[in-house]
Amino acid sequence: MSTHLAAVLKGKGQPFEIQSRPTPKPGPNELLVAVKSVAFNPADTFMRSQGFFITEYPTVTGFDMAGVVLEAGENVPTGDDKTSICFQPGTRIVAYSASAWRSCVPDYGAFQEKCLVPWQHAVPLPDENMSWNHAATLPVSVQVPLSAWDQMSIPRTEEKTTNSSKPVEKNQVLLIWGASSSVGTMGVQSARLMCQDPDSPFAAVYATAGSDNLEYIRSLGADHVFDYKGPNVVDAMVSKAQDSGLVIRHCFLAVGNLSLCQDVLKAFAKPGEKKAKVVSAPPLPEDVKDVEGVQVTFVMPSLVEEERLEQFRYWMGTWLGKKLAEGSIRPSPEPSVVGKGLEFVNEAVDRMAQGSDNEEGRVGFEVKPIGRSAAPHNFHCSLWTSFGFSSSRGNGQCASGKKEKIRG
Repeated sequence: MSTHLAAVLKGKGQPFEIQSRPTPKPGPNELLVAVKSVAFNPADTFMRSQGFFITEYPTVTGFDMAGVVLEAGENVPTGDDKTSICFQPGTRIVAYSASAWRSCVPDYGAFQEKCLVPWQHAVPLPDENMSWNHAATLPVSVQVPLSAWDQMSIPRTEEKTTNSSKPVEKNQVLLIWGASSSVGTMGVQSARLMCQDPDSPFAAVYATAGSDNLEYIRSLGADHVFDYKGPNVVDAMVSKAQDSGLVIRHCFLAVGNLSLCQDVLKAFAKPGEKKAKVVSAPPLPEDVKDVEGVQVTFVMPSLVEEERLEQFRYWMGTWLGKKLAEGSIRPSPEPSVVGKGLEFVNEAVDRMAQGSDNEEGRVGFEVKPIGRSAAPHNFHCSLWTSFGFSSSRGNGQCASGKKEKIRG
């Protein structure tokens, strides 16, 4: 039986241990992936220390990954029917682990050399030059803000079938609070693209960030960026919108103070109108205040299997695939390297739990499989330090992504 190395969690609160485990076969609608790079986020710390989502030990956890398809199960799109997305052995992909929705069965965790992924959770990489570390930072950073826009009932521009003949009044602002976090930067980029849609009511992107990151967030597409530490940040934001003839009724909280987001939207809430909406990436505090005219929800994919797979198919396969091919988004912020070897998984989670001096960006490290000189791939990791949790035809290649030669 074929085996591979994994960072195995043997019990709640225990460290990861590197062990050899059997390599699974993909079932229907599944891919077997050789993992090249993974990214860490705060949920990984809670899973190790408190056992979130885990029903049985030992297990393998991890959410974000980039890698190479080794094998495709039945019903996986392979390009034979000219579909726009296809997966074949050698296809370079990024993927969001299904571990949390599979009761943390070890085969689905990302912290190992090979794992199973539902094809709806993956997308081929159109750019063969994107590094594995950059690619691995994409899944959660894309899923969280796109899930937030869905929860706000904002129409998906990529799925429009008809254009309305009625002119759309562009008088609304999309607000991203905590924009220099990983999910915040993608929130800004996705919001910018919505504002560019002539059928969208959104005219501007407002964002908050630390003073050192204001220009960087502007470079991603924010029209106005406010220092979240400013004593009058709420008044400044409200005044700017009012002076511009705009209203703020939609806020994505990537990281930061929920009550300040509520205060901004409260200024634009009117009796008889639909509630303004804040969707939060961090879990809602128990003492969250009730503000009239403002609805607050926690960002979360559907718990219904078919609905969740449809959501991920859109977020990953449709939206991310198209934007990567267009070059209209980029992975952000930059990851950095802190070590090599699967044995550094614990250090990465430790740093995640303690915070980092890298402000709201990401710290990363490169991991090569130990004890496997002939391993078919290198294994990289990128550590997130903020709440938010990288084509050609012919020769058997998919039109929607580059393939990589499989060795070993």
